Formats: sequence, structure tokens, C-alpha cells
Amino acid sequence: MTIDVDLAAGQIPIWPLGNYRMVERESQPEEDTSVTARLTRLEKQYEETGLRRSVDAVMIVQVRGFPHILVLQVANAFYKLPGGYLDPNESDEEGLVLRLNEQLGIPVETETSGTGYKTGGESDWHVRECLSVWWRPNFDTFMYPYLPPHITEPKECKKLYLVELPPQKTFAVPLNMKLHAIPVMEFYDNAARYGPQFAGLPYLLSR
Repeated sequence: MTIDVDLAAGQIPIWPLGNYRMVERESQPEEDTSVTARLTRLEKQYEETGLRRSVDAVMIVQVRGFPHILVLQVANAFYKLPGGYLDPNESDEEGLVLRLNEQLGIPVETETSGTGYKTGGESDWHVRECLSVWWRPNFDTFMYPYLPPHITEPKECKKLYLVELPPQKTFAVPLNMKLHAIPVMEFYDNAARYGPQFAGLPYLLSR
């Protein structure tokens, strides 16, 4: 059984969580061991390539007929949406599909490049509309769902995209992470636990 969700881009099917299989793969360590290290790397990257662009995926499944969002929990600590940073010449859609394959795809051996990832083609991850855009004005932890008018050189732009899942799929989850399906309602007014980007998802998905 599937349910449909109405969005500006039209209806999308939401499939039951039971349609998806979870397998384990090698750990995928975080690039930074602390917030300070992350901001230091951001500052160095900004000096080299300018504004950092990142993309995250909002993927919805249904549990008992109610929509849930797939969220990664890293090392039993913080939560994040699947996705990551883009290379300077990558498009949003191309880069998001690649990051999803890197994080949750099934590793396979390829003749040309050694270990690669089973992608299933771009139709496997169907990138739909952009739900929100977040800006990091300075080299600190604060991001805003708008660009402050006095900021002329923001340090990071993050976009949240709705990603439509196929009816069935296998997710290869790194050993140091867990893939949770969290009810949309749990994010509402819950920035203290999940952060402002998660807390805004119920508003975005109810438009």
C-alpha cells in the first residue's frame, strides 16, 4: 500500500518502510572530530574555492500510514539528513545523487576505478523540488533560512531537496551510523533535540 503526498511539484508516492532492506557496510568516519575542526576546515576551503555548497535529501517513507523521514544518526550521537558537500563544478542534482550513493549505496567492484557504488541509475534517487535554502553568514555554527541583507560574502549555502524513493530499495548503512525513520510530527517545535533545519520540515512538507 502506498500513500500520495501533494507538493508544488505534484503528487509523489510514499512507500512503506517495510519495502526497504537495510544491510551493513564499512564505517564511514566523519571528516571532522569536533565542531571547531569543522569550522576550521570550512575556513580553509573558503579560502581555496569560495562559497561552500551542500545538499541534503529529505526522503519520506510511511509507517502505519503516517509519513516518516529517513535520518542518519552518527555514532549514537547527532542526527543529520543524508547528503553532503558539493564539488565546485557539480550541479545540485548530480552531486546529491552521488553523495547518496556514497553514503547509502551498495559498494561494488568496478573494472575501471576499483571500488564504486551500485547506483541503479538516476531514477533510483529521484531528486524533486528544493524545499528550503539555508545560509551560513560567518565561520560559526549558525545557519539561517534566509541571507541577512548585510552579508555580502556568505560562507556556505545548504539546500534541502525532496528525494522520491523507488518502491523497493536496499540501503547499505555504514557501521558507525544508523538509519532511522522518524515521524514528521516529532520534529515539530523540537529544535532543541534535532536543530532548526529538522524543526522546519513539518512546515515545509505541509505547504
